[in-house]
Amino acid sequence: MPRDLIIEPAAIDLNRVICDQEQLRQFNPQRFEMEQLTAVCFEDLERHICVGYKDVAQDDFWVRGHMPDMPLMPGVVMVECAAQLCSYYVHSHSLLGPGVLIGLGGLDEVRVRGPVRPGDRMLIAAMLLKMRAGVMCVCQFQCFVADRLVCEGQIKGVALPTEELQQAS
Repeated sequence: MPRDLIIEPAAIDLNRVICDQEQLRQFNPQRFEMEQLTAVCFEDLERHICVGYKDVAQDDFWVRGHMPDMPLMPGVVMVECAAQLCSYYVHSHSLLGPGVLIGLGGLDEVRVRGPVRPGDRMLIAAMLLKMRAGVMCVCQFQCFVADRLVCEGQIKGVALPTEELQQAS
């Protein structure tokens, strides 16, 4: 376990849903197979902490091929779950500014420390470390299955040029 937890996983009431998957769609653009966050269950606006979870299902898109007869959630999917939680926090509190869409800009100090399997509930804790409105944000994240740390690191989110991206499609 790291010396400094963002929040103690056992202290989170997973039955207290602040934002369910339907509400998450108001803030995060991912749909279908790429929706990787089940719910948000805790926010502390003073400390800029947000906690959510992903209920890992037997029919998640990666299960069949990673790996057959021994499905393990890919580390990049763990990171995507954390990125979607960070995106939710920044968008739901309009921290980047109006109409700004955030995209993945970088990762630092990411470590995958344990397996996540179908049937697990992966708790994700994120803390906003740095914010430049309209430009970027940096969040620390930690993912847990029960009280076991399975992934951690830092995510940098950057403002996306949405008009330019929409014209290109």
